[in-house]
Amino acid sequence: MRSAWQFLASMAAAAAMAAGAQGALAADAPKPGGTLVIGSTQVPRHLNGAVQSGIATAMPSTQLFASPLRLDADWKPQPYLAESWELSPDARTLTLHLRKDAVFHDGKPVTAEDVAFSVMAVKQNHPFQSMLAPVEKVDTPDPHTAVLHMSKPHPAILLAMSPALMPVLPKHIYGDGQDLKSHPRNSANVVGSGPYVLKEFKPGQEVVLERFDKFFLKGRPYLDRVVVKINPDATNLLIGLERGDIQVLPYMTEPSILRRAKDNAALAMTGRGYEGIGALSWLAFNTARKPLDDVRVRQAIAYAVDKRFITKALNGGFATPADGPIIGTSPFAAQDVKKYPLDLKRAEQLLDEAGFKKDGNGQRMSLTVDYMPGSDVQGKNVAEYLRSQLKKIGVAVQVRASPDFPTWAKRIAGKDFDMTTDIVFNWGDPVIGVHRTYLSTNIRDIIWTNTQSYANPRVDALLEQAGVETDEARRKALYAEFQKIVTEDLPIDFLTVIPYHTLYSRKVHGLPDGIWGLLSPLDETYIQ
Repeated sequence: MRSAWQFLASMAAAAAMAAGAQGALAADAPKPGGTLVIGSTQVPRHLNGAVQSGIATAMPSTQLFASPLRLDADWKPQPYLAESWELSPDARTLTLHLRKDAVFHDGKPVTAEDVAFSVMAVKQNHPFQSMLAPVEKVDTPDPHTAVLHMSKPHPAILLAMSPALMPVLPKHIYGDGQDLKSHPRNSANVVGSGPYVLKEFKPGQEVVLERFDKFFLKGRPYLDRVVVKINPDATNLLIGLERGDIQVLPYMTEPSILRRAKDNAALAMTGRGYEGIGALSWLAFNTARKPLDDVRVRQAIAYAVDKRFITKALNGGFATPADGPIIGTSPFAAQDVKKYPLDLKRAEQLLDEAGFKKDGNGQRMSLTVDYMPGSDVQGKNVAEYLRSQLKKIGVAVQVRASPDFPTWAKRIAGKDFDMTTDIVFNWGDPVIGVHRTYLSTNIRDIIWTNTQSYANPRVDALLEQAGVETDEARRKALYAEFQKIVTEDLPIDFLTVIPYHTLYSRKVHGLPDGIWGLLSPLDETYIQ
C-alpha cells in the first residue's frame, strides 16, 4: 500500500510534468497566418478529385473539398466530416454520422444528401471503377446520416472515404445535370467544405487558395493562404525552395535534387506520407505478343536486370528494390514471392530452353522498350540501361521514345508494344490500385488497366475473394498466394519503389503525417 508521502510525491511529479508539457506546448503552439507556397511539377487539368485521379488534382482538391474520413499514419480511419461511423456485422452497410456544423464555402450546410450525391458521383465518374463498385445506393434517413448499402462486403470502403478519393461535392451546384467530368465549376468558382477556398486557378501556372473562416474544425486552418506553384523543371523549384520563395516541394525523386537538399541545413527531407500512394516502377511485358507470351523469356529478362544498379546508380541510392505487386509498406505485402537476383547464366539457360538460340552474331531476338515521358530516371534512363544490359544475353533492344504522354498512353493501351517502363500506384488498398492490373476482366484499351493482357483464372479467383473478405488474416493469405503466382508468371518485372520525398523549409510545421501525405488537408500546417 502506498504511503501518504509517496502519493503526494507522485502527484507533485505529475503536476511538474504537466506544467512542463504545457510549457512545451506553448512554445510549440501553432502560429496562425502566413502563406505556404508548394512547388509542383504536376499540372492539374481541373480541381475536382471526384472525377479525376492523380496527385496533380488531388493536392488542391483535398484542400477545397472535405471527405467523410481521413487516415492516420497507422492506416486507421479518423473523423473528418463524419464524426463517427459503423459497419454492419455483414459488412454490407456503412453508416456515416455527419457533423452538424459543417458548411460549404457558399454558406450552405453540408448534409447527407451531399454525401449520397458525391458517393454515387464518384462511383459513376472516377477512373477507379473497383473503388465503389459494390455500392448500390445511399440512404439519407436524416440530414446528418448517410447509409451506404453494398451488394457484397467491401473491405476497402473506409479507405475509400479518405480525402484523395472521396471529396464531398455540393449537390446544389454539381447536381444540375451537366456532365461532371467537364463541369465548369471543376475549375472556376469551385465550392467545397474544405479548409481553403479557391481564390484563383491559372492552368499550368498556379492555384491560389485562401483560408475558409467557417471551416468546421474551429481555429483551423492556421495558414491564411496556400499557393501551388507549377513548374515542370524540378531544379528551378529547388532553387525557389533554397531561396525561400517556396516552402514545400513534394514528390521529388531526382537523385541530384535529393542529394542537394540533403546537404542543405535549412531544409528538411522526409520519405513519409507516400505509403498510401504506394508508387512502383516496373517493366511491363505484352504477354499476348511473341516471344513475350513465353514465361521463360520474361523470367530470363528479369534475371538479366540488376535492380541494385537501378536503385544505386540510376536512383542515387534513394530508391529501394521492388519484388512484387504490393508495396512493402502495405499491410498486405508478402515476403514469400519469387525473386530474380542478377543471374546472366540462368537467363541464357531459360532462353535456350525456350528455343531462342544465338545466331552467328550472338543475337537471339529483337524487342522494343517504350518509356513513359516525364521522368528520365525512372523512364528513359532505365530503358537505355535495358538496351545495354539485355545485349549480354543476346536480346537486341530498341528504345522507342514517345513525344508526349498521350502518344505513349495510346501505344500501351492499344497493346502496340513489347515492353514498357511505367510508374503505377497501389492507391492504399489492393482493391483500388492493384486488382486493375491483373484481372483478366480488366484487359481494356485504357492506360493503367491490364494492358499486359495477363490472364490467370486462379489470380482472378483470388482477387475476387480478397475483394470481399473482411477478415484481415484471411485476406492477407489470399493476397500472399496472389503475389506468389504473379511473381512466377511475371507479366511485370517489378523494379523499384519510387523514392518520393518531400523537401521543406524547417520553418514549416504540422505537415500531414498520415499515409496520404500532401494529398491530405493542410489544416494543421503552420509556419514559425
